Amino acid sequence: MTEIDAKIDALVPAWLTLPDIAEKLGVEVTRVRQLVKEGQLIAVRRGENRALHVPATFIDGDKIVKGLTGTLTLLRDDGFTVEEMLEWLFTPDPSLPGTPAQALAENRGTEVKRRAQALAV
Repeated sequence: MTEIDAKIDALVPAWLTLPDIAEKLGVEVTRVRQLVKEGQLIAVRRGENRALHVPATFIDGDKIVKGLTGTLTLLRDDGFTVEEMLEWLFTPDPSLPGTPAQALAENRGTEVKRRAQALAV
């Protein structure tokens, strides 16, 4: 897990701590840590106590946003760092429109994955 810089912190509209996510998903915090370790979620250290946080946009009710895990895998395979993934996901893309994270939350994952795959070319 990495410490987040101010630029990326400003791009992400809201954050959740791992205990918050565990409550929403109805699982133990250790399971959320495992999801981060497996790459299904990405977490960064931020705030005064450097607690792990995940963008709130990645959680939809009681589940992980559909298409997020596959998109993270594509970006990781393209060599993106956690910071670069967050920057890409939360930077507006006029061709979507909105950000890739918003598109995933709106169930437009196919469009996002297509753009992520094009990054590798």
